Amino acid sequence: MAEEYKFETRCIHGNGGLVEGHPYGAVSVPIFQTATFAHPGIGRSTGYDYTRESNPTRHELESVMSTLEEADDSIACTSGMAAIGLCLELFEEGSHILCTEDLYGGTVRMFESIGEKRGVTFSYVDTSDIELVRKSIRKETKALYIETPSNPTMKVTDFAAMREIADEYGLLIIADNTFLTPYFQKPLTLGADLVVHSGTKFLGGHNDVLAGFVCIKGKGLSEKLRYTYKTVGCCLPPFDSFLVLRGIKTLSVRLERQQENAKKIALWLKDRPEVKAVYYTGLPEHPGYEINQKQASGCGSMISFKVDSEKRARKLLESVKLISYAESLGGVESLITYPMLQTHGDVPVETRERLGITEDFLRMSVGIENAEDLIADLEQALAERCDELQEQKRMTNCRKE
Repeated sequence: MAEEYKFETRCIHGNGGLVEGHPYGAVSVPIFQTATFAHPGIGRSTGYDYTRESNPTRHELESVMSTLEEADDSIACTSGMAAIGLCLELFEEGSHILCTEDLYGGTVRMFESIGEKRGVTFSYVDTSDIELVRKSIRKETKALYIETPSNPTMKVTDFAAMREIADEYGLLIIADNTFLTPYFQKPLTLGADLVVHSGTKFLGGHNDVLAGFVCIKGKGLSEKLRYTYKTVGCCLPPFDSFLVLRGIKTLSVRLERQQENAKKIALWLKDRPEVKAVYYTGLPEHPGYEINQKQASGCGSMISFKVDSEKRARKLLESVKLISYAESLGGVESLITYPMLQTHGDVPVETRERLGITEDFLRMSVGIENAEDLIADLEQALAERCDELQEQKRMTNCRKE
């Protein structure tokens, strides 16, 4: 029945029949806060035995995620990093994974510490350059790991081109869909085999829960990952599952407002003299704009931008009042981060600088506040720095005279 429902309805009702399956007709999913389940007899089960393996609250969340991502199965983990770590368990020693070069810094940290200790190697290229991707594949390459748009420079990778390469070389495609969510982009329908999410971000939507997901195409991959999942125990707790389900109910409404705000802010930023560059897939001049238009139904609410000096960047972070200087993204509250120190602090300096993640580079997650209020906050934060710079220039001119 799910295919008969539109996305917004599936956010709330999943495949349908959720309420009918709840005890006492509860409209919201009950929180089954239990570690274990009694057996009705020897060799018999209620369908649930132990929460590390499965739980009714978490199962409902996973079924909703599968309908949204059009997946054969979805696994709810304790964080986005736990979801990525689960995917790593698919690869044996000697495997090579080719990755988008400007990945989230935490992903790079996991790959280069835990992954490489297990004998898996990684290399990083601009996956928006199709020929470069093709040239970078080795005989031991087993997968392409893609972020699109990438974090934080918003590069766009063409899924159709990656699928063609993956088919040619027999590779899996793993895609991080955290930035756009299935509301704007469905990687499994575009050629990916696995989709990972930080459910902490847009899916949860309120900066109050940690969660992650692996959404899977194919029974074989599902069985392998489910076995590892119950073995290592990175399962999302029942209460956290409830919180993410509650967040998903308003996903479409929140993302529409956030995107609307982001477009206004991006246009405002690009006309500011203090701003040197704006990275937003919703701007027609953004590299990859046309590809994003082809494979996604929206551009989301993540914006990166460069100001004219490191001092201005730091002053802006310390001067915003409504917007919070904080890590994370995707919640109803607007946040601004300093990638070189925060999200990408573990990336080598030479790599950051080559990618443009420098001292003057900022990333903003746009929330659902009034756009005019957010712009006013950015304006006063920039203006405070402008006054100081003007004073410095005046003093310099005075000394010259």
